[in-house]
Order: sequence, then C-alpha cells, then structure tokens
Amino acid sequence: MKRTIRALQYFVEDNSKRLWILALWLAICSALFSWKFIQYKRRAVFHVMGYCVTTAKGGAETLKFNMALILFPVCRNTITWLRSKTKLGVALPFDDNINFHKVIAVGVAIGVGLHAISHLTCDFPRLLHATDAEYEPMKQFFGEKRPNNYWWFVKGTEGWTGVVMVVLMAIAFTLAHPWFRRNRLNHLPKPLKKLTGFNAFWYSHHLFVIVYVLFIIHGYFLYLNRKWYNKTTWMYLAVPMMLYACERLVRFFRSGHKSVRILKVAVYPGNVLALHMSKPQGFKYTSGQYVYVNCSDVSPFQWHPFSITSAPGDDYLSVHIRTLGDWTSQLKVVFAKACQPSSGDQSGLLRADMLQGNNIPRMPRLLIDGPYGAPAQDYKNYEVLLLVGLGIGATPLISILKDVLNNIKQQRDEEQGRAVVVESGVKNNKRKPFATKRAYFYWVTREQGSFEWFKGVMNEVAEKDKEGVIELHNYCTSVYEEGDARSALITMLQSLHHAKNGVDIVSGTRVKTHFARPNWRNVFKHAAIKHPDTRVGVFYCGTHALVGDLKRLSLDFSRKTTTKFDFHKENF
Repeated sequence: MKRTIRALQYFVEDNSKRLWILALWLAICSALFSWKFIQYKRRAVFHVMGYCVTTAKGGAETLKFNMALILFPVCRNTITWLRSKTKLGVALPFDDNINFHKVIAVGVAIGVGLHAISHLTCDFPRLLHATDAEYEPMKQFFGEKRPNNYWWFVKGTEGWTGVVMVVLMAIAFTLAHPWFRRNRLNHLPKPLKKLTGFNAFWYSHHLFVIVYVLFIIHGYFLYLNRKWYNKTTWMYLAVPMMLYACERLVRFFRSGHKSVRILKVAVYPGNVLALHMSKPQGFKYTSGQYVYVNCSDVSPFQWHPFSITSAPGDDYLSVHIRTLGDWTSQLKVVFAKACQPSSGDQSGLLRADMLQGNNIPRMPRLLIDGPYGAPAQDYKNYEVLLLVGLGIGATPLISILKDVLNNIKQQRDEEQGRAVVVESGVKNNKRKPFATKRAYFYWVTREQGSFEWFKGVMNEVAEKDKEGVIELHNYCTSVYEEGDARSALITMLQSLHHAKNGVDIVSGTRVKTHFARPNWRNVFKHAAIKHPDTRVGVFYCGTHALVGDLKRLSLDFSRKTTTKFDFHKENF
C-alpha cells in the first residue's frame, strides 16, 4: 500500500502540468458535446432521428474544437517565443507539444467516429423510413420531395465532402503510426513497404490542407442549419488557421535566406554524419535548442529537426545526424558522393574543410530554419547540472558543455579585466553572472567507436577546464562491468595507458571510460552530498527506457534530501 501511494504521489508530482491541461481539455470537450446534445434534443429533428442526431452533432462540435486546437502545438515559432519570453512554462508543458498534438488527434478520431457513424448508420436510414407525418418538419431542411435512397445523401455536398475527409484522415492517421512512420512492419510485401517510412508519413500528413478546405465547405453546407451565423465551423478555425499560415510563411521566408556554407563534413563510426556550417548573419540561439534542416538534393520539401551541437560562442554551427531512416540515409549518401576521403586517409572520415582553393568539392545545398525551443535550454536556471546522454542523445548536452566551458573562460577573463580596471580607477559595467557553477556529464554508449563523435569536445573540456567545474564520465556498455574478471585485463591496460600518456585506451580521449551502466542511485547520491540545499537540473536525452528510473530517483532524492532535482527530458 505504501509503495502504491508513493508511486501515485510521484506520478502526480511529475505530471501535474500535463494532468491539469488534459483535465481542462476533457472538460471543454465534454461541455461542448453536452451543449449540442441538449440543444438538438429539444429540436423537432429529435423526434425523427432520435439520439443519433444528438450524438452526431455533439461529436461534430468537439471535432470543430479539436480541429482548431490541433494546430497550436505545431506552431513552433509561437511556442519558442512563449517559452523564452514569458513565464507560462511554469503552468504549461511546452515540452509535450507533440504529445499533446497526438492526444488531440485521438480526440479528432473519436469526434469523426461519433459524427460519421451516427449519420451514416442511423440518421440517414431513420429519415428514409420516416412516415409522411414524421417527415413534415424535415421539409425545411431536405426539401418538399423527400430523399428516396441512401445515395441521395452521399452525392450531396455534405455527403461527398464528409466521405473524402474520412478517407484522407484515415490515410494520414495510419501512416503517422510508429509502425508505419518508423518502418517497423518488415513482413509487408515490397510494393506496400515502399508506401511506409518517414517519407510516406511526411507527404500524407500534408493531406490535411485538403481536409481543412473540405471541412470548411462541409461546415457551410449543412442539412439542419441554414443561417450563416449558426454555422460555426469557420469561427472555430479562423484564428488557428491564420496563426498557422503565418507560421508557415515565416518559416518559408526565413529559411529561404538561411542557406549555409558547409565548412566540414565527417562520417563517424556508428553511421553518424557531422555537419559543420557557417553561421547565418543574425542567427542567435541557446544551447539545447534545435534547427530544422532541408537538403534539396534529397527532398526539396522535407525538413527534419536536429539538436545543435555547437555552442552559441562558436563561429560555426554544427549538427550530428545518426542515419536511421530513409531521409538521413539518403543525406549521408549525398554527402559521401560529394566529399570522398583522400587516398591516404585511413580514419574513415569524410572531410571538406574548405581551405584548399581549387580542391574544394561541390557541397549539397543546405537550408536551416530555427532555432526552436527545447527542454534543455533551461539549463541556465541551475547552478548545478546533471547531464545524461544515451548514444546520439548526447548531442544537445554537448552544446551545453561547450557553452558552460566558454562562459567559465569568459567570466575568468572578465574578472581579470575588472581587476585591471579597478586598479586604473575606470568604471566597469558588470554583466549578469553565469548561473552554472558545476556540471556532471554522463555519456552512455554501446559501441566503442561512438566516442569518436565528440572526441574533440571531450579533449577540449578536459584541457581547458582548469578549475574542474565540469566532471566527465564515459560509459561503454559493450564491455563487462568493472570488477569482473573478464574485464580485469582491459582495466589494467587502460589504467597503465592513461597514467603514461594521459589518454584513455577505450575512448581515445583524456576522459577515462567506465564499463557497463552507471549506478544511477550512486550518481544522485553523490550530487546530493556534494550540493546540499541546491536545486540541480537533471537533463536527459536518449531512448525512453531510462526515463522512468531518472524521474523516480529525482523525486525520491528531492523528498529525502535537501537537494532538489528537477528532471527534464529532451525530445529524442
């Protein structure tokens, strides 16, 4: 019983913002359904169509609301502005905008089901079988000559627009499912398998442009409403559609002016493509944010999000892309063709450093759009950071590490400069101090070759962090855990090599590699002991498998110690 109560408390604390938003959304949907249900129960059509028409109209009202609401979570510029410029993040779960988009999609599907099934299987048949006396009040809606067959309803504007919308929605919803979007259905025949994957999801999702047009037409040509001010579909959709249209226009014009020049390309072990690009003029971002990337050589229409791995103070912009899907695989092929490794290069890296004059290869044209807000950008609010990355999930955290290092160096330089200024008697304007005083970074990866991805960053942090502000921990899970007899030889060689050369034999960096997975309870315990009466920001990016443990430990140690742990999960 105690465990159950504690688990419930943890769940409520961790999901408080999500719960009240869902409760509000359900309350609004229920109120709209009830309002229309009661309204049509009092009308003459109820005596002919019964509860079928009340259910259909109640479902239609929730459908109009959800079709309007579903556009807000995908207005990325608006969400980024609200996250950065307002305090609404205290009450609104901006990090869950895509999850809320999916929840609303379920509400849309339920509304379509209630509306379409009630009409097609109940309302229309009951109207066809109504007596002349029962049909008399219906003449003002369906005409003096009563419908004599089912086809009469389907061929009308209200009928065919509704059927086409249901078909298009079914296609988009089906291909948006992870089984189809991530190409998990391996048993499908080859012709059908070509219709799955991210490309199919991307293009089918844009069918909703047609759906919204038909939705407005369908909402105007109503059987049971003839007065324009009673046709509320356009009222629901006007503001959301205008906002979304402005969003798309902003993205279109902004991305068209943000063509970047490729400075360096590298393909690392584990199928990771690193792109270093020139920073567009006026492009400002915060570590932890992400950008959308478009490569016309792969697809002129598709934009894909990737975390920024460079720091705001760097003179370039970089992303690290793991080739998992069809688009990323094609992107790697395009850059591999454009930038072949030299004959003497045995590292397996493809590089284009743009320094050799006539030897510069022609790089594919890239456009970027952003930056956009992400959970990791809130790291500046904490004095102590606990950064956890699994595999390629380390990308946003690497940017944070570099930014922390740059700010530490800048503060040190400014302090030295202020000392000189004070001695000379000149006034100096002091800028707002950087909040972070300590950072712990845990990177867990399976393949040894993965350490090549951020080898330069690791060495830079280890070399330049003289005060020991950043503590780095690499974990390789494909090797037996430390203390195991089978890993004793590796451990011995690792220690000898690190002591002699200052370089870890496993990762090839100055950071010593641990084996197996970290003991996360000990990690949190260490942070709690070292930083009492402190609020620690826990930032995680990786697969969902570790989310539950980190959340539970954050809440558990926040309750039992004076150290408070705030957990943030980056979208992966």
